Amino acid sequence: MMPPTPDNQPSMGSQGDGNDGSKADKRVSVMKSVNNKSMLLRTQTGDFDHNRWLFELKAKYGIGSAFWQDDDDQYGTNGGVTMSDFMDKPWKPLTRKTPIKSSILSPYRFLILVRLVIMFFFLGWRWRNLNPDAMWLWGISCVCESWFAFSWLLDNLPKLKPINRSTHLVTLHEKFEQVSPSNPTGQSDLSGVDLFVSTVDPDKEPPLVTANTILSIMVANYPVEKLSASISDYGGVILTFEAMAEAIRFAKDRRWIKREYDEFKVRINGLPETILKRCDIHNKREIVKEKALPKRRTAGRCHWIFKSIREKRPGFDHNKKAEAMNGMVRASIILSNGPFILNLDCDHYFYNSMAIKEGICFMMDRGGDRICYIQFQQLVGVIGTRCMFRRYAPYGFHPSRANEYTGVFGQNNSPADNIQTKPAPVDDEFQPLNVHPDLDVPKRFGESMLFTESIPVAEYQGRPLADHISVKNGRPPGALLTPRQPLDAPTVTEAVAVISCWYENTDWGGKIGWIYGSVTEDVVTGYRMHNGGWRSVYCVTKRDAFRGTAPINLTDRLHQVLRWATGSVDFFFSRNNPLFATRRLKFLQRIAYLNVGFYPFTSILLVIYCFLPALSLFSDQFIVQGLNIAFLMYLLVITLNFCCISILEVRWSGISLEEFWRNKQFWVIGGSSAHLVAVLQGLLKVFTGIEISFTLTSKSAGEDEDDVYAELYLVKWTSLFIVPLTIIIVTLLAIVIGVSRTIYSVIPQWTQLFGDLFFAFWVLCHMYRFVKGLMGRRVLGSEYNRKYTHERMTCYSSQLVHYIYKRRLSSH
Repeated sequence: MMPPTPDNQPSMGSQGDGNDGSKADKRVSVMKSVNNKSMLLRTQTGDFDHNRWLFELKAKYGIGSAFWQDDDDQYGTNGGVTMSDFMDKPWKPLTRKTPIKSSILSPYRFLILVRLVIMFFFLGWRWRNLNPDAMWLWGISCVCESWFAFSWLLDNLPKLKPINRSTHLVTLHEKFEQVSPSNPTGQSDLSGVDLFVSTVDPDKEPPLVTANTILSIMVANYPVEKLSASISDYGGVILTFEAMAEAIRFAKDRRWIKREYDEFKVRINGLPETILKRCDIHNKREIVKEKALPKRRTAGRCHWIFKSIREKRPGFDHNKKAEAMNGMVRASIILSNGPFILNLDCDHYFYNSMAIKEGICFMMDRGGDRICYIQFQQLVGVIGTRCMFRRYAPYGFHPSRANEYTGVFGQNNSPADNIQTKPAPVDDEFQPLNVHPDLDVPKRFGESMLFTESIPVAEYQGRPLADHISVKNGRPPGALLTPRQPLDAPTVTEAVAVISCWYENTDWGGKIGWIYGSVTEDVVTGYRMHNGGWRSVYCVTKRDAFRGTAPINLTDRLHQVLRWATGSVDFFFSRNNPLFATRRLKFLQRIAYLNVGFYPFTSILLVIYCFLPALSLFSDQFIVQGLNIAFLMYLLVITLNFCCISILEVRWSGISLEEFWRNKQFWVIGGSSAHLVAVLQGLLKVFTGIEISFTLTSKSAGEDEDDVYAELYLVKWTSLFIVPLTIIIVTLLAIVIGVSRTIYSVIPQWTQLFGDLFFAFWVLCHMYRFVKGLMGRRVLGSEYNRKYTHERMTCYSSQLVHYIYKRRLSSH
């Protein structure tokens, strides 16, 4: 399934005249192997080996055998063998794998194994020891605990083999941006990058947020001529366009001010040398420079920024963000055709100016041609996809080299057999690049011939640098030094045509591009690429690559979790289920994707398990027949093991214990509310075909508000609150009834009561943040409401206890 590229096409240099042949040779030339002689001509100390130098030149000792390079012949342009050919720097990789400390990883794996063994014996003990007094309670608890153990296993298996990677930005600069024989001018040889920014409604996504994102793109440390941005506006609002224009104007002024300040610092730092060189000629030269300075104010270059508005027609489903991404992909390949795509939301911004180069290091390193995307870290305050994609990967093509994994755990790997196309007839030996079965027009990519011709160009420009014999499928150094041509009217017209609705009748959204049919289109698209044999890299930078705004309001946060969970349910019931994946998907990748589609279903058992303490208090029964020593020992060992694993995860991730505990609390809150509703909506969609629509989460501009945490204390009622509130109220009511019954009973069962209360308070501890979020802000009015609410709850509880007491007396 490999499309035609410049290195797998026959040479056309023999056809036509000499000029045409030379152009064709440049376009389809095959890269020659690069002989790296530096390792052969260096001694063990790294010094130049003159004996080997004489041997290579077949020279003898004597006058004239010594080599000295002329100053005028810096790069050996005289055609002879120069010393720089032998003294080139040793080949260095752009990335490397950094081992995780064995003091963390080995104990973590050991504790996971210990917990797995303990869970196996504990579940075996639970299923063997029945509770004849409450078989229904025992059966429900055993099923829930078995499900939780299986879900925990799916979640922790991918963590057993972590990989950390680091990049070498200095090496990237030396290879692509430094003066060399293949790059005598020192221009950037890096590949182009297209940035995609998505926005919908300026009322819910303020233009200031989008403008800040655009400004952060402009200050990214990447060559200006290699970077372009495309902003997708779903509604086509003129306000977004004006915000873009204002951001560009502000960026131009800021760039001029920054440049002037940098030159000002240089002049200040160079004053001692200037004073020593004071003379008439030097002063005249400085006066000329000062007079010419204001003319350079508008000389700064700016990035290419486009605003694309996809066409919407009646009878065509706009497919939300997935179609917007496909529209930007088609338009950008006509306008800029960057080999790599970086996807951002409108509320994301660059927090690390070197983020793009960090990702490029992986793409341009040895074996980088098999990487489909780079995913940056997801930390607190960092949300969204923020992935750097290889443009060639979402088009449905397989990588040049892929592996297949066989065996029970995928322990055996072998080279995969790529789908080979039939050889072309002899008469069609010199067919154009766009004539290829995989580029069937208009069925596959659409009717744009310019788009089809740009695909092999983007694939070729995204290859790693072939500066070492071990680099396969690479491109020669200096192939991307030519700047791109300015846009003309026909090109812009073609870009407008490719974002029309008629392209929805092709394979876009079904086999190529961002896949339709799910609200989490990024998960489905990533799975398709991994299932085709592509690799991905998780990039963790020392400084956060990107940051953004996350919904801090409880209602908005739960709606966001609901949207993600609904997408996971759709993913599980679709034909993209990892259970039916190909052998190109690794075993741990299969487990991870299975967990992505499986985790919302845990909410059903979680809600039932949260009601078990209340049911135990109501029925005066327990999940086991009695609190014997075996049950307590199992709980103690499991609790200690959980605490040890939590401490190691906290040390590993670098977060605090409070953040770790809040994450566990929100897992229970989201699991009992958003995840449960997502499962119900997913089942409704599967059996009835009813599509579920979601509202956009509002984002705050931040700078225009007096209190940036105003939304945190705002309570917005939603139906997602019903189940958690029911759990809290029923549990509190059960505690009151259980305590009252034990106090007024003839033979109080205090041991069983303490066991029931322990599990009931454990459930309430996980719901504490939910209750605190419902109480609102502690101001004068709300403090009065809080106090009034507490008084009412105390009154109701006392009345309930009094009622139970009277019923108890009447029964006697």
